[in-house]
Amino acid sequence: MTRYIFITGGVVSSLGKGLASAALGALLQARGYSVRLRKLDPYLNVDPGTMSPYQHGEVYVTDDGAETDLDLGHYERFTGVPAAKTDNITTGRIYQEIITRERRGDYLGATVQVIPHVTDAIKEFVLSDAGGVDFVLCEIGGTVGDIEGLPFFEAIRQLGNELPRGQTCYIHLTLMPFIPSAGEMKTKPTQHSVKELRSIGIQPDILMARCDRPIPVEERRKIALFCNVRPSAVIQAMDVDTIYDVPHAYHAEGLDDEVLSVFGLENKGEPDLTKWNTITHNIREPEGNVTIAIVGKYTGLKDAYKSLIESLVHGGIANKARVNIKWLESEIFDTEDTVHHLEDVNGILVPGGFGERGSQGKIAAANFARTRDVPYFGICFGMQMAVIEALRNLGGLPQASSTEFGPTNEPVVGLMTEWMHHNELVTRGADGDLGGTMRLGAYEATLKEGTKIADIYGSTHISERHRHRYEVNMTYREKIEATGMVISGVSPDGLLPETIEIPTHPWYIGVQYHPELKSKPFDPHPLFSSFIEAALTQSRLV
Repeated sequence: MTRYIFITGGVVSSLGKGLASAALGALLQARGYSVRLRKLDPYLNVDPGTMSPYQHGEVYVTDDGAETDLDLGHYERFTGVPAAKTDNITTGRIYQEIITRERRGDYLGATVQVIPHVTDAIKEFVLSDAGGVDFVLCEIGGTVGDIEGLPFFEAIRQLGNELPRGQTCYIHLTLMPFIPSAGEMKTKPTQHSVKELRSIGIQPDILMARCDRPIPVEERRKIALFCNVRPSAVIQAMDVDTIYDVPHAYHAEGLDDEVLSVFGLENKGEPDLTKWNTITHNIREPEGNVTIAIVGKYTGLKDAYKSLIESLVHGGIANKARVNIKWLESEIFDTEDTVHHLEDVNGILVPGGFGERGSQGKIAAANFARTRDVPYFGICFGMQMAVIEALRNLGGLPQASSTEFGPTNEPVVGLMTEWMHHNELVTRGADGDLGGTMRLGAYEATLKEGTKIADIYGSTHISERHRHRYEVNMTYREKIEATGMVISGVSPDGLLPETIEIPTHPWYIGVQYHPELKSKPFDPHPLFSSFIEAALTQSRLV
């Protein structure tokens, strides 16, 4: 029997519902249960694929090619359970499907309404493809009281009545602010948030109070009294020094015990948190220290590179090293000679991105890494800029460019118009829709034997997740390899370049895919582990 846990938020956004959901999933796994996590997003976009990173943070991509909310990255990193298209839904997608059905006549002339049609579609999503797991955890985006979230709250309220008794649990995450002038924590925001939730018809079973200091006993009792929950169900969710300590912190507060109690499940002992103990030990007691420069165009919002940041941490865990990130806005290289910003770093990473803005800075960073023997990791756009840099400075093609930046006589990087996916030809046009039209999801690649990247993977056959429209033009392969750079990985048909490297460089690798999307703290991606290892070697040479 599958049980459903609904996680809602109140008072303010960005309290960490996604992290709380992921950590709870990890705790339930540590007790021997199977889990699946889902995200319900109330915004009207069909998916976050066309949204600015400044609006939404990174776009997380699943193996089956869904562009999803970044919280699905937390879910995968904490539980290891691969996310899928069926694990993220938005209001936009719900309405798109309903309108399609209505136009097709599926509703047989009925008046299509929020209740029951929209709420039924949401419930259908929540209950679909559960796969017989023990627990499905559903996080509802936004905060209670948001007008766009009302259909989702109504849908999960209905599920509480429609599912068998004892098969649902409601967890509400709120804020307990400390007011310095008053010298005390305030319970009123939580009280009002729960009142709003109860007015919709949902009584939370468990309250999680985000705070920066311990909650006094009396305040806990007050919350329990006014919010109609047991005192033991008021869970203190304090800030911690690393997100990978959250499972420990929540277990210490009794969150997993309380969840099992809600479902009437017997507590059969302590969860096995051995792997989390090892992870937090390696983070808190590192044996080395490296500084990695990330040269990007969205450095003003770190959530735009959430998976990337965590993957570097994972590489540090694998090497028992602390990874310090130096954020560099790529545009600073466009206006002046600012390569001195890179003098004190042990490795340079140029991540994915779109558009011409900041591209010259990324090319300058690739040049610095190549000429100074600094470990370089180019991901997606970062690989393309590395190829352009090599051809401009070593290949005799000073006009080498990408068609993404406009017309060029040397289209070293160009728009993909067709490619194969699961034995089917996929085609795209330059004037087509932006949403959902990239090369998305997991694709296989073949690595050249004897190359550094094949040694790192320990295999010549890999599968990685993609998200891009432009590719390095394979007609330039001979000119690229004449510079000393090697195309070390290609698509199985040999038509699309997947990886590049410079064999004579200590560590210079570019990949067209996004390896950060598959890295986990207990299973660091081999490329990030190797990159941090190379940066450690570099740090000892400086």
